[in-house]
Amino acid sequence: MRTKTLGTLTTSAFGLGCMAMSGPYGEADRGESIATVHDALDAGVTLFDTADFYGMGHNELLLAEALRGRPRDSYLLSVKFGGQIGPDVSWLGYDARPAAVKTALAYSLQRLGTDHVDIYRPARLDPAVPIEDTVGAIGELVDAGYVRHVGLSEVGADTIRRAAAVRPITDLQIEYSLMSRGIERDILGTCRDLGIGITAYGVLSRGLLGGHWTTADGGQGDNRSAYPRFSGANLDRNLALVDALRRVADDLRVSVAQAAIAWVASRGDDIVPLIGARTRTRLSEALGAVDLTLTDDQVARIEAAVPAEEVAGDRYAAAHMAALDSERVPADHS
Repeated sequence: MRTKTLGTLTTSAFGLGCMAMSGPYGEADRGESIATVHDALDAGVTLFDTADFYGMGHNELLLAEALRGRPRDSYLLSVKFGGQIGPDVSWLGYDARPAAVKTALAYSLQRLGTDHVDIYRPARLDPAVPIEDTVGAIGELVDAGYVRHVGLSEVGADTIRRAAAVRPITDLQIEYSLMSRGIERDILGTCRDLGIGITAYGVLSRGLLGGHWTTADGGQGDNRSAYPRFSGANLDRNLALVDALRRVADDLRVSVAQAAIAWVASRGDDIVPLIGARTRTRLSEALGAVDLTLTDDQVARIEAAVPAEEVAGDRYAAAHMAALDSERVPADHS
C-alpha cells in the first residue's frame, strides 16, 4: 500500500469509510463488516473513518470490535462528531459548542476502546457556533493528548481560513467524485495554499459509480432512494453516464468502480479516497485501483464520459444542500 500525506500526517493512500456498516443503506452483516475491516488492515489500509452518530454509536462499537488486538499504532482513527439524531432517527441538527465537543469525544473514546483519536472533526459547521470556538476546543483536546490532529468536514474556503488561523488543520473531509466536483471551484486551492489535505468521501457517489446499481435497487432500509440523483428520471440519466464510463473502463481493462476511484486518487498526492465498502468483495474490487496509475489521456477520457455538468440532481436534498457551508458562494479575497 502506498502512502500519502494529509497535512503532517502520513496515511495509507486509501482509507476505509465505515458508515455503510451501520445501516443507512440497509442492514449490514456484522460478521462480514468485521471481516472487511480485517481485510483492509491486511491490505495495508491504515485510515478508518467513522462518526459518533453513525448508527447512534453502533459504528464506533463495531470498529472497536474489529480493531481489537491490533496494535494501536498500526491504524488511524478519523472521527466526526456533532450530528444530533433523535430516538426516532429524526435529524435534529448539529452541536459543536466547546462543551459538546469534549463530551462527544469522551463517549467516542469509551466506545472505541482507545485513549486517543488521530483526527477529530465536526461533521458539519454548526451555524450557531463560531468555527474558532469549535476548533479551539479540539485544540485543547490535542494539548491534553486525547486528539492528535484537527480536521474539518464539508466547510467552505472562508471557514477553512478562519479555522486554520486558530490551529493547524490536517485535512478536510468532503465529497469528491466524478459526479461531485464542487471542491474544484475554490476549496481545493484554499486547502493547498494552507497545506491541508483532503479525505474524499462519496468517491463512488454512494454506489452510482460502482457499476452495480440498477433501477431496481434501493430496497427496504436503503435511504439512497431519497437522494435526488437516485430518483426518477435523474437516475436514468445518471446510469447512462455510468454506462459511458463503463465503456472507458472496459478499454482500460478495469471495473467501473476502479476507474472512478483511480480518477479521484489521481487528483493529487494530498487526496486520500475513502472506500465505503461493507463487504470483502466490494473492498477487494475497490483496492484494485491502488496500483492503477492513469495517464493524462485516460483521465481526459474518464472525465469526458461523466461530465460534471451532465450529472442529474444534487448530492443531497435541497434543504440539506442549503445548509452546507461547503456549497456557499465564497467571499471575494482578491
